[in-house]
Amino acid sequence: MATTGAISSAGSGIAGLLRLPRKATRDLAFAAHATARPAGSVTDGGNLIWGRQLRPALLHLDKSSPPTRRVLLRPVAAAASSSPAEGGDSVGETKVGFAAKYPALVTGFFFFMWYFLNVIFNIINKKLYNYFPYPYFVSVIHLFVGVVYCLVSWTVGLPKRAPIDSNLLKLLIPVAVCHAIGHVTSNVSFAAVAVSFTHTIKALEPFFNAAASQFILGQQIPLTLWLSLAPVVLGVSMASLTELSFNWTGFISAMISNVSFTYRSIYSKKAMTDMDSTNVYAYISIIALFVCIPPAILVEGPQLMQYGFKDAIAKVGLTKFISDLFWVGMFYHLYNQLATNTLERVAPLTHAVGNVLKRVFVIGFSIIVFGNKISTQTGIGTCIAIAGVAIYSYIKAKMEEEKRQMKAA
Repeated sequence: MATTGAISSAGSGIAGLLRLPRKATRDLAFAAHATARPAGSVTDGGNLIWGRQLRPALLHLDKSSPPTRRVLLRPVAAAASSSPAEGGDSVGETKVGFAAKYPALVTGFFFFMWYFLNVIFNIINKKLYNYFPYPYFVSVIHLFVGVVYCLVSWTVGLPKRAPIDSNLLKLLIPVAVCHAIGHVTSNVSFAAVAVSFTHTIKALEPFFNAAASQFILGQQIPLTLWLSLAPVVLGVSMASLTELSFNWTGFISAMISNVSFTYRSIYSKKAMTDMDSTNVYAYISIIALFVCIPPAILVEGPQLMQYGFKDAIAKVGLTKFISDLFWVGMFYHLYNQLATNTLERVAPLTHAVGNVLKRVFVIGFSIIVFGNKISTQTGIGTCIAIAGVAIYSYIKAKMEEEKRQMKAA
């Protein structure tokens, strides 16, 4: 209101000036200038008296009297955005939130939650398979709980659902199909062998990615990148030869999972979209759920109906059985969502290193929790494979960073 009054009074003053003689107008203008712009006031970008710029040392020569308080006319939006506590001298200062003020802490929290949720998921998942060995059905539950979570989130507007058209749907379907196949085969491997061994086999995924980029996409892979994959292949081979829980079902399923996730990454590059990662993952989960339901019915349906559910309830009870199914699905969706959100917050190199450390955490905690006995050769092979993945990830991320800088330049 003060701003409005100042503007209206200024308007009436201008009207009065138009009715005065020329000399009186000049005298009145000079008086108004001397009153409204005392020495030392800073308005309109400088200290100007009759068109001359004053040095700061010449201002406020009279120290006995304080400088006149400035009165600035601000836009209505700026005036409304500033709080009364800020005073009249601040020009709509923007408050900095916690995430913007401490980005490193927020990113560290994302990494911690990613690791924590992933470890908890693997532990609950393996415990569930110990008394309910039906990985196809459990894979459906993983996706079903995640889809329900996404639908509830869209309903409350966190996040707001992004629209999808037929063209985008055609691009996401191949990604979702590969995601579904990789997810199911990973669970088949988890149910068949130790969690640590499955993650050791899945350490070969960078090798399949490099091979697909070279021979399918036609991208030239440098020799240094191929050489960095040699320890990965060697380490996985050493671990597989002496793994106590080894069986061909778990090994082949993990390898199929590697191939599926490799093709998922290829199709993901072709399906680049402006849609945010949360909505993209939600749509992929919905499509993957419909892909996983038919195999689960065909492969495990008769056994589930005959004695699968009855045996599980008899072993742990109905409440724990349903609770395990719910939480394993919830942790699966949340850790995948956190992994995607973390990727958006950091550089490729940081995310690559974080992904390697995540696998180390999962392998280590699974050995501790389940008390899996591993031979010395298996332990050494696992360490060599993880070290190879770390070297590969570092080189690959550095290459991507250099390409991005060259494009920016």
